[in-house]
Amino acid sequence: MPLDPDSFDGERLKEACGVVGIVAPGSDVAYMCYDTLYALQHRGQESAGMATFNNHQITVVKDNGLVSHVFSDASLRALAGAHVIGHTRYSTSGSANWTAAQPVFRSAAGSIFAIAHNGNLTNTTALAEEAGIEFTSMLSDSDLVAELLARAVDRGASVGEALKEVLSQAEGAFSMVILESGKIHAVRDPHGFRPLCLGQLGTPEDPEGWVVASETPALDVIGATFLREILPGEMVTLTDIGVTSVQLLEPSDKQDLCIFEFVYFARPDSYLMGHQVHTTRRRMGELLAGQSHVDADLVMGVPDSGVPAAEGFAKASGIPFGYGLVKNRYIGRTFISPDQVKRAANVRRKLNPLRENIEGQRLIVVDDSIVRGTTTQALVRMLRDAGAAQVHLRISSPPFMWPCYFGIDTPTRDDLLAAKHTIAEMNDFIGSDTLEFISLANLRAAIGLSGECCDACLTGNYPAPVPVTIGAAGGRW
Repeated sequence: MPLDPDSFDGERLKEACGVVGIVAPGSDVAYMCYDTLYALQHRGQESAGMATFNNHQITVVKDNGLVSHVFSDASLRALAGAHVIGHTRYSTSGSANWTAAQPVFRSAAGSIFAIAHNGNLTNTTALAEEAGIEFTSMLSDSDLVAELLARAVDRGASVGEALKEVLSQAEGAFSMVILESGKIHAVRDPHGFRPLCLGQLGTPEDPEGWVVASETPALDVIGATFLREILPGEMVTLTDIGVTSVQLLEPSDKQDLCIFEFVYFARPDSYLMGHQVHTTRRRMGELLAGQSHVDADLVMGVPDSGVPAAEGFAKASGIPFGYGLVKNRYIGRTFISPDQVKRAANVRRKLNPLRENIEGQRLIVVDDSIVRGTTTQALVRMLRDAGAAQVHLRISSPPFMWPCYFGIDTPTRDDLLAAKHTIAEMNDFIGSDTLEFISLANLRAAIGLSGECCDACLTGNYPAPVPVTIGAAGGRW
């Protein structure tokens, strides 16, 4: 079918958020949490927040903006206590408001708690209706969970009991940290869609505290030792004296960690399911190079996640690796723009070509994904304007054809370029000389896994119930 450039806008996938929880008696946990949130800033740049427990009170500080904008030395000093949870957040278009910032606080029947959530529930409408709650667009699924927990506590349940009652009815993705009086719970959904790991401060002989976080670099930055990943359906509880674990929810038949954590979302220095992300991305490029050959002078990656795959592609193909683009490190999310001129300008704000490396060269350009296609189209045009003789696009993920309902900001299927167009049509629309995607088999081989990851956005095979149409869940954020 014909392609209308103005029918596609925006491009990059958006992760939902990052979460962290720390128990460290005698330490300035707010300052430690600040460092961990900095390490998770890539997972959310629209809001940040912390909640600490001290002297029978929970104090919450949260706001829109980057971690460095939300917190000051004065606000961190005010967050006293040995127990803290933190959150960084992305939102879907139109919902970047203060009310959706986390952690979410509640009090019920003499208990107080705060929650921070990474993921997306798919049955929020049904949960709200069953509880007699009017679920509006201003209420996130995290707010709904907090309200349901509060109601269960009011009926006499402990916070831990309430978590089992509420989350056993929830569908979709949740890696969640919950702060209550003197303890932190961390729980992962039965499929393990979103990552969550456990670490220890101090030494095994002399432990000084415990940490849970979305990714292992958040442990590294505060000197914590990675112990293990929290299992699907498991709840670990951190206290001043140690860690306990229960299988809160029956796990799925297999692990369903989002495959795009390896392709794009996670930091390259993260470890997921026993695999370092940087190594898997290099291997993606190596296997992609083996799928076909094209004569070229230079292999370059689109910063940042395309660079390791480009290094692997160059190694396997024998074509020299080089840098063709410089990224502006101070640009965060590229917001949707109303016309093609502004969308192209967004690309130029984030990336600038190294003309002397590009001019007259036949380029192989490696990127992690193509969603709507307009950013890639503007990128190819920019490289040609800089004098590139040829631009051969190589993508280290298969075509993105289906919406994600489990915590990634993706458009409806009608707006996904690969959903209704052949690779040849996509190539024509983007303006590249050739276009090729890694096969799903090679992607899995690069990660070193067989069937352990959720690949619904690539195959349409959803491992859990989803709404009939995008947005029907009401709780997307």
